[in-house]
Amino acid sequence: MTLQQLHYVITIAEVGSLNKAAEILYMAQPSLTSSMQELERELGITIFYRSGRGVSLTQDGAEFLLYARQVYNQYESLMDKYGKSQNLKRKFGVSTQHYSFAVKAFVELVKRFDTSQYEFAIRETKTRDVILDVGTLRSEIGILYLSDFNRAAINKLLRTGNLEFHHLIDCQAYVYLWSGHPLAQNKSICFDELKDYPCLSFEQGDASSFYFAEEILSTHEYTRTIKANDRATMLNLMIGLNGYTLCSGIICEELNGDDYLAVPFQADSVEAGSVMEIGYITKQNTVLSNIGTLYVEEMKRYLGIEK
Repeated sequence: MTLQQLHYVITIAEVGSLNKAAEILYMAQPSLTSSMQELERELGITIFYRSGRGVSLTQDGAEFLLYARQVYNQYESLMDKYGKSQNLKRKFGVSTQHYSFAVKAFVELVKRFDTSQYEFAIRETKTRDVILDVGTLRSEIGILYLSDFNRAAINKLLRTGNLEFHHLIDCQAYVYLWSGHPLAQNKSICFDELKDYPCLSFEQGDASSFYFAEEILSTHEYTRTIKANDRATMLNLMIGLNGYTLCSGIICEELNGDDYLAVPFQADSVEAGSVMEIGYITKQNTVLSNIGTLYVEEMKRYLGIEK
């Protein structure tokens, strides 16, 4: 087993295709396939399922990938500190639920560095993928929220993945809508006033669960609901359909524009999980890289959190 083969496994797992991985790695696809078959024979396991639609990790492969990332990340760190190669780029990745403050902090972080020397990645994605990305070291940091409703389920997943949650800020629920919405000028908004408008939420995929919902108070029975996959689409639906979503109230006008606003949500009764505890997750017993530490500092600066 070689470091090069570990790099091959990581690349194939990320793109889900031997052909595409071969293109990225600048090698012939038969050579890549041969190298993977040789590695599987050496290890005595099958790493990838192969089908006409591409490749996917087996259970053994997913476990192997976790260790492969750890070893290869350590190799990259060593090369970054002591190596003489000018082509090796240091990597830093963040996976997050759909928070504009997380993107804003990422933007400010990247501005500090020469992007020709670093490979940065930010992934606005589903809740389960945030957890999986950090668990497999695809991302160093993941950003999500806990509430009284989802805390037990999410914490169980974090423990299973040897992850830990770091508190950033507590937020009350807000109604997020566009400035031309009929309720935009209200000082507060309750569920009864929202019943005639579609509630927007981010789709969580095949493994969806209301415990993974990004929106607070997801268990309420909404009369009208529409799901979206990305933040830009959700903003368009707010304007086109007078849709709304429930959020933390932390919005970034610089990125989303000033056509949207957050109005305090007024609970009709004491709602379980009405407070969002937003934080970031990391691997247990690991120290953040210098870039990771700077990213957390940028988030705290934007959120007004004292160091």
